[in-house]
Amino acid sequence: MKDTDIKRLLYTHLLCIFSIILSICIPSFFLENFSILETHLTWLCICSVFVTAVNLVLYLIVKPNASSKRSSISYKVTRFLKCCIYFLMSCFFFHVIFVLYGAPLIELVLETFLFAVILSTFTTVPCLCLLGPNIKAWLRVFSRNGVTSIWENSLQITTISSFIGTWLGAFPIPLDWERPWQVWPISCTLGATFGYVAGLVISPLWIYWNRKQLTYKNN
Repeated sequence: MKDTDIKRLLYTHLLCIFSIILSICIPSFFLENFSILETHLTWLCICSVFVTAVNLVLYLIVKPNASSKRSSISYKVTRFLKCCIYFLMSCFFFHVIFVLYGAPLIELVLETFLFAVILSTFTTVPCLCLLGPNIKAWLRVFSRNGVTSIWENSLQITTISSFIGTWLGAFPIPLDWERPWQVWPISCTLGATFGYVAGLVISPLWIYWNRKQLTYKNN
């Protein structure tokens, strides 16, 4: 494992973090009274767009899983459409999971769905960028000893940390503190965001710290 590969991973993750910062700062110049709490749904949409765009651009530039074979235009279009379908399926899947875990079934449907969108952005989008619409590759990466690169290692960490952040973010909701950020799903989305950012920071550091112990099948 080369230190340059870890540096590329770190720089990529820093830019992903920067995309979240931009989603907070840039809209405030164009939208009146814009804030994460007061206009939370708007911020969710903007953050999802920013993070998705940055992920797409970075993975196209870095190409961690670049194939030696040339792909036809029809193949690329089909792959893109499959990725879009997978993303939508992920959003609906998370929406159903949230409802099963206690989210309002009829009320606050838009809030719940946008929460599903932002969580899919933090978890499904990186999987699609790195692995494509390949379920077997997804199962391999998230199985024991299934990773084949530091990028897949970081994908594991950021995905798990996003889920943990979401789970921890749900704890303050039933408490009677009467804080504005306790309204569904603000604390959960903030938890998912902090979890995603924590994963982006922790994964390169963890990989660097354990670089001598890490071995991959294709290395």
